[in-house]
Amino acid sequence: MNEYKNVPVVALRDVVVFPGTTVYFEVGREATVKAVNEAMHGKQYIFAVAQKDPKVEHPKQNDLFEIGTLAQVKQLVTMPGNVVRVIIVGQEKMKLGSLVLEDGYYKADLEKVEESRQISYDIETIALIRGLKDLFSVYVNERGRINKNVVDEIMDCTDLDSLINQIATGMQVNYQFKQKILAETDIYQRHEDISVILSREIGILRIQDDVAKRVKSQVEENQKEYYLHEQIKAIHKELGDDDSETDADRYGEKLSKLKASKKVKKKIDEEIKRFKLTNSNSSESAVIRGYIETLLSIPWKKMSEDNTDIVNAEKVLNEDHYGLKDVKEKVIECLAVKAIKKDGYSPIICLVGPPGTGKTSIAKSIARAMNRKYIRICLGGVRDEAEIRGHRRTYVGAMPGRIIAGIRSAKVKNPLILFDEIDKMGADYKGDPSSALLEVLDPEQNRHFSDHYVELPVDLSQAMFICTANSLDTIPRPLLDRMEIIELSGYTENEKFHIAKNYLVDKQRIANGLTKEQFNISDKGIYTIIENYTREAGVRGLERKIGTLCRKAAVEAAKDQTAKVRISNRNIKKFLGNYKYTLDLVSDSSQVGIVRGLAWTSVGGDTLEIEVNIMHGKGALQLTGKLGDVMQESAKIALSYVKSQVADILEDDFFGKHDIHLHVPEGAVPKDGPSAGITMATAIYSACTGKKVRADAAMTGELTLRGRVLPIGGLKEKILAAKAAGVKMVIVPEKNRKDVEEFDGEVTDNIDIRFVTNAPEVWKLVLES
Repeated sequence: MNEYKNVPVVALRDVVVFPGTTVYFEVGREATVKAVNEAMHGKQYIFAVAQKDPKVEHPKQNDLFEIGTLAQVKQLVTMPGNVVRVIIVGQEKMKLGSLVLEDGYYKADLEKVEESRQISYDIETIALIRGLKDLFSVYVNERGRINKNVVDEIMDCTDLDSLINQIATGMQVNYQFKQKILAETDIYQRHEDISVILSREIGILRIQDDVAKRVKSQVEENQKEYYLHEQIKAIHKELGDDDSETDADRYGEKLSKLKASKKVKKKIDEEIKRFKLTNSNSSESAVIRGYIETLLSIPWKKMSEDNTDIVNAEKVLNEDHYGLKDVKEKVIECLAVKAIKKDGYSPIICLVGPPGTGKTSIAKSIARAMNRKYIRICLGGVRDEAEIRGHRRTYVGAMPGRIIAGIRSAKVKNPLILFDEIDKMGADYKGDPSSALLEVLDPEQNRHFSDHYVELPVDLSQAMFICTANSLDTIPRPLLDRMEIIELSGYTENEKFHIAKNYLVDKQRIANGLTKEQFNISDKGIYTIIENYTREAGVRGLERKIGTLCRKAAVEAAKDQTAKVRISNRNIKKFLGNYKYTLDLVSDSSQVGIVRGLAWTSVGGDTLEIEVNIMHGKGALQLTGKLGDVMQESAKIALSYVKSQVADILEDDFFGKHDIHLHVPEGAVPKDGPSAGITMATAIYSACTGKKVRADAAMTGELTLRGRVLPIGGLKEKILAAKAAGVKMVIVPEKNRKDVEEFDGEVTDNIDIRFVTNAPEVWKLVLES
């Protein structure tokens, strides 16, 4: 078909479309947008033709070139501002006929353009193709910014016409040259034209490269001149003609006053000399300046005097914290060693315990007691080794690690450094920060701590390190091996009461601007908050509830300055609402198949009743209560052991004719761990034999397949939970006796603790005959 009627016309600015090429462009003129939309809804063809003058906003026929390309519209994407992004593929070279404006856009009749000479694919043509590709390769090497995929596509082309079109599209030249190539009907002439343009562009690019080299040489010459000028300035200063103080001179004065080793001073002096020889306007000057200022601000030998008065330390620690006997003893031991041996190492302490038990605040109190500067470095979520060791100076924006930054801010080499949340570090492609801490937390290595930015060994041996963690499970073993572990268990009810009365009430009252006359809370009111409004191992929730009461009182005080708010257990519901927690007290009567177990949670201890039912069936064991894998295995072990113990009591086919259902209440709460093994075995044994279990007894311990009761953890919290629930007798493994002996009398008073080694001992104590 040699004639095309009423084809939508798209006038392009600075763009020439060649047959066989894909072109991306954006259109915003109303007529053009309508034309491409009409094409998309019709036969998807447009006539893409370049404007002679790109500045003409509404081109007529005389403003357009005669030769263009029939193109197929592949995709339209509407962008903000009524702009349309168009993707078209050139199909065939066409000649523009009469241009007509209809429906808001131009249409035209087109004529096909015939080639004046046909190409014959002989040796000459192959030579033309190879020569053109070689010329294009040189152009690409000189230009260096052409998409690799485009280059590969052009180099794979075997048709001379397509090769010319592809190269013309990929070249970054004026659209007038491209239009000339498109309009030429002789393929050999087109080859000659594009070869001339490529050669011309290669020459221009080489000239640009030569100019750039000359400019670089001139810049180097300017640097030489700058150096000579600086020498002249120095001579003038010696002669007294210039008394102005430069930055380098100030750094030199600071260096002369700096207390540091010869190696450090030599390094700083070398950097100051480099700084003098560097152009102050260059980026290198700013890097050197920052490095010099960092080295000068590090306290290489400056130390604060420790307060080794043990009586004062005990007083400070007791003022800030109630209880925490083990931690305070460890601090006093450190102070005693420091008092005797001034250059002795401080042990690296790791405080481990539930949230809200005072781990972070005790570190601050230790710093106050020892008169040391306090630095807190939170490691929660840190995944980059550079946070510890710093960045190499080759990086833009490089800086020292957090440890060096902290020592700089403290201005002494022996601060107390707290690594908070050390168990919550991560690792990724940027390195493992926990591995970087191995050097920091080793007294034998941290004397020569290496920071990537500082590039000089820094002595950390005089610093005191304290770490905090909620759990030891995620801390790598080599790192754990370097620390002395002090476990902070949950507070007892009595300890929480004293902490609230002696510390938290006054703290929140002052924080909310109240006087003692305006706000007061009774002892029973504090106990009610502890028992019925919080359930935690620490005291954060307790402090929040007291803060809520203070804010309620502040509202009353804002309305009437003479108002006085008195909180007691009788009116506390008015301020805090109904009770959030109630204790699951022991039953009044013994029952079959129900045994009270003891559990440890992240917010303290808890009691839970394990229930077992025996039903007619086929010997299946059904477990419910959202039990974890370990707890499910404990249940299977318990059943196997019970089967081995009741063979002489029950019928031989008892377990073959009955199903056993074991349930742990609060079914929506996930539960796991081996410590309920003996509890499950007792419940199954009771349900199978029909013997009742004492209601006021509770137990904990891991059970083996041969009936031994193994030790467990979290015993203090478990015993406290048992006392709160009204349990009279607690059964614990014999191997936990040493733990019980360390507990205060407040934990073990008014409760009968029995130690057992195997399951039959437990059954004798709790089963009624």
